Amino acid sequence: MVRSKALAHCGLVLLSLWLCIHSVPIGVEKAKDKPEADKLDPPKSADTGLHYDRYLREVIEYLEKDSHFREKLKNANLDDIKQGKLAKELDFVHHNFRTKLDELKREEMNRLRMLIKAKHDLKEENGNMDHQALLKQFEHLNHMNPHTFEVDDLDRLIQSATKDLENYDQKHHDEFKRYEMMKEHERRERLKKMSEEDRKKEEQHYEEMKKKHANHPKVNHPGSQDQLKEVWHEADGLDPEDFDPKTFFKMHDTNGDGFLDENELEALFTKELEKVYDPKNEEDDMVEMEEERLRMREHVMNEVDTNKDRLVSMSEFIAATKREDFLQKEEWETLDQNPFYTEEELREYEQQLANEEKYLNHRSTELQKQREELEKKQEELNAQKVELKQAMEEMERIKTQTVKAEVKQPGEHSTESPQTPVVPAHSQPLPPAHQQHHVPVPGHS
Repeated sequence: MVRSKALAHCGLVLLSLWLCIHSVPIGVEKAKDKPEADKLDPPKSADTGLHYDRYLREVIEYLEKDSHFREKLKNANLDDIKQGKLAKELDFVHHNFRTKLDELKREEMNRLRMLIKAKHDLKEENGNMDHQALLKQFEHLNHMNPHTFEVDDLDRLIQSATKDLENYDQKHHDEFKRYEMMKEHERRERLKKMSEEDRKKEEQHYEEMKKKHANHPKVNHPGSQDQLKEVWHEADGLDPEDFDPKTFFKMHDTNGDGFLDENELEALFTKELEKVYDPKNEEDDMVEMEEERLRMREHVMNEVDTNKDRLVSMSEFIAATKREDFLQKEEWETLDQNPFYTEEELREYEQQLANEEKYLNHRSTELQKQREELEKKQEELNAQKVELKQAMEEMERIKTQTVKAEVKQPGEHSTESPQTPVVPAHSQPLPPAHQQHHVPVPGHS
């Protein structure tokens, strides 16, 4: 989640539009008459978690190559963004870059079409297709014009990314809550299948692991003087008595852009998290550790990030160290001290799982019936094929015999019986007087 100074300024007014996007520091350069729109390598900036993440980052990186837009981006303010003024600057971007943006949009359209088709086929097959949800996949661009990247496309991209990134943390919290409830649900289901003795042993082991996890050193309040001094001493190797907020800020502004972004802030909490979580321990869940890290980062942002751009500037950081709550001595309450769901929410979740299982079982039964019917029809078709084949073979046999009978020659005799003389139809037997007798031929004896 690293950003350059350019995106830091832009993030200042975009409510951290790109969240964690990195680019080289901006310098004002003279525009070339024919800038080279070279091939764009895979984005080097961090993944924002959005489904159109690569498209977003590639568009940004191409726009930053145009000196005019880069300067406008640097000097943009919140009102300009909300009113779409920054998007209108696209009209002044060099033709070469506009051409490459057109290509990016066409690639994104093709990707979305394949994605939507796959989702459409899957949901239609399951009989649970939400057309409106599918169309939301296109909200970050103007799909009515699939060929060219226009001002409206940039405006949609900015607005969609702003909205989606603002809701990103909440989605993460919701996913984590479902993860925790599923984990507890599965644990209880396992207990139901155990004998009384095994169940008691398992419950005892579970309680021991919970106590072991909760038995950890004090976790300092994120962003407090004690927490920062601990980093200053243990991570930076400096004397806590010499703690200097300005020096601390510069040391942990790892990309030197003048801001502490979310990634740089989260790095400050590593020492605190290590007090609670160890990947080698059975009782420590690394998914919970990441949720704890997110909670710490949100807490600091809420306390220090006064302009709500999801970045901490030097002035915001120094101002925070001068407030009374910077001396906060109370221990940070970890997740195990703040259950993420109630028993009622767990029951509702289990009921939801039961309903889903019931639906899946019902669908499975229906599909099994359909399969059996199809197999039965297939057997009937196979039987019909056999009967048809036999009938055709019989017809072919009869046809062959008929042809053989027709091609017999007229003088051909049958060997089965002696030849019978052919008698004219109207001839009568000769009278005895006329019957032929043997007459000697003269000259022969």
